[in-house]
Amino acid sequence: MTDRPDLAPVVGAPAPDAFPAGPAADAASAAEIRGRRQWPLPKQADPDAPLLVVEDLRVHFSLESGSVKAVDGVSFTLRDGEALGIAGESGCGKTTTALALIRILPGNAKVMGGSVKLFGIDLVPKTDTALRRYRWREISLVFQGAMNALNPVKRIGEQIAEPIVVRLGQSQADADRRAGDLLELVGIPRQRARAYPHELSGGMRQRAMIAMALACDPAIVIGDEPTTALDVMVQAQILELLERLRRELGLSLILITHDLSVIAETCDRVLVMYAGRVAEEGPVAEVFTRPRHPYTQKLLGAFPNIHADRRTLEVIPGAPPDLRTPPPGCRFHPRCPLVLPVCSEVVPPETTFAGVRVACHLYGPESDGSPVPVPSLAAGVDAPLTPDDGAGPAGPPGPSFADVVAEELAATTPAHIGSLDHSISPVRPPGEDRRPGEDA
Repeated sequence: MTDRPDLAPVVGAPAPDAFPAGPAADAASAAEIRGRRQWPLPKQADPDAPLLVVEDLRVHFSLESGSVKAVDGVSFTLRDGEALGIAGESGCGKTTTALALIRILPGNAKVMGGSVKLFGIDLVPKTDTALRRYRWREISLVFQGAMNALNPVKRIGEQIAEPIVVRLGQSQADADRRAGDLLELVGIPRQRARAYPHELSGGMRQRAMIAMALACDPAIVIGDEPTTALDVMVQAQILELLERLRRELGLSLILITHDLSVIAETCDRVLVMYAGRVAEEGPVAEVFTRPRHPYTQKLLGAFPNIHADRRTLEVIPGAPPDLRTPPPGCRFHPRCPLVLPVCSEVVPPETTFAGVRVACHLYGPESDGSPVPVPSLAAGVDAPLTPDDGAGPAGPPGPSFADVVAEELAATTPAHIGSLDHSISPVRPPGEDRRPGEDA
């Protein structure tokens, strides 16, 4: 364990009072956070507008075999200083949603509709030339896989200084000094600016990517699975670094990940996506302890639980749909254990209650958060889920992941959630035999 404060791993969830609650407090926090900016707001910005509002965003990929509806009607809001986690299976549209904000998309992808309003400025209709003003200066990206994202034949310092020169018009000398400062900010000695990517460890390369993302003092940083392929201790250090920078610099963070423990540890709100659409969105504590959408319940049940037998995990039957020809109605209905006749015919409307947004026919327009009764289940699916319980189908004794998160978030001691602590032995039902070779 390192004794350097900037490298110490974080094991506790972010403090709930990190940013005050309520409309007046939100406005005060936004004004304070925006006051930390080194550069003025864009000329067209509305100072009273929310930081980022995405509405009905749609992105399609053109293939010879058809058009893939990768993102289909995604909406969300990001406030100043807030961290939003986006979770879901591979191919659900997480990364495409984030890349579409500043249109860093493959050549066969196109934003088909919707709006992306940054400080009240809609970025969707802007040309690529006009959009360059907002890339890296207002929204930056920490790419997945630092070794692949960094240029192998350029020194780290040169790559960090480049956006400062290109986007901000600073001199090379000033940009080099700024690059050294940023490296020290993320815990790398400034002398390492002359190193090439292959001369750094995986964790240091990821820190260099974060320094590059901070080069132009952006309002929003998007982390596209920034802890992928890192060991658990380095992962914890990177998460602590992101959280510290968010507090100190007033950053807003969009974190894309498969690891629900990362979201529980780092984010204020979570957005769960399935097949290009939003399934559920709300505060992390609320969604993780009282998941409403059947997909969210199954997703939480499939996550390894350090307090239960590691061999008992939920399984979501079937496979995600082909988004060239997605199923009608709710896109999860072919795999849903609580499917209703209407699910295969009508797209579920989004219902909001208690700060949670859910797109499921179990919750009507006037729902208070209680699901409608389910008279029967489709044949051939697993045992029923209780809609208000994240435990999933009945199984061997042991607390669910949602129960663990509820207990940890309520505790005053630091939380140990999911993969961030592998030191706790699994709990088995009384009397169950140990595996061969295990000590008592």
